[in-house]
Amino acid sequence: MSQASHSDLHAEKILIVDFGSQVTQLIARRVRESGVYCEIHPFNAVDEAFIQAFGPKGVILSGGPASVHEQTTPRAPQALFDTASAVGSLPVLGICYGEQTMVAQTGGEVEPSNHREFGRAFIQVTEDCPLFAGVWAKGEKHQVWMSHGDKIIRVPEGFRPVAVSDGSPFAAIAHESGDGGEGR
Repeated sequence: MSQASHSDLHAEKILIVDFGSQVTQLIARRVRESGVYCEIHPFNAVDEAFIQAFGPKGVILSGGPASVHEQTTPRAPQALFDTASAVGSLPVLGICYGEQTMVAQTGGEVEPSNHREFGRAFIQVTEDCPLFAGVWAKGEKHQVWMSHGDKIIRVPEGFRPVAVSDGSPFAAIAHESGDGGEGR
C-alpha cells in the first residue's frame, strides 16, 4: 500500500470503546465495510489523553452485560461529554449499554429492567435525525442487535428520543443540536 493511500485510509477513523458486547466485532466490521478505519479498545484503556492521541472523527460506545447501577460499573471517559475538554466536541454513538452509561453520565436516568434485551430485536424510528440521515427514516422498523439489561427512563437535557423498541421507549436518542455533531 502506498504512503498516500495508507494516509487516506486513516484520515477519518472511529474509536470503538468496548464494554464487553458480544457484537463489538460486528460493529467494527460494519464501520470498516463503510470504508472507514476503526479500532476497538477496552473501556479501561481509554482516557482523554488516549482519545486525543488517537484522533478519531467520532466515538462508538459499545453495548455490554454490565448495569450502570453496579458499584464498579465501567464508564466512558467523562471528557467525551464535557464540551470544555479537547475531545468533548466529538460525535458519540452509544449503543445499548454505551447509550445507558452516556445517559447516566450526562444527567439522565436509567433503571434496571424486567425485560432484558440481548440479541435480535426491532426498533421503530419515531423521529428523523442527522444520525439516521440517508440510512433510516421516520416510521421505518429495523432489525438490530441489543445487549443490555437496564432501560432509560429519562433522557438528559438536550436529548430527544428518535427510536423505540418493545423493551425501551428510548432505544435511540439524539442530541437536539441537530447538527449531527452530537448524535447519540
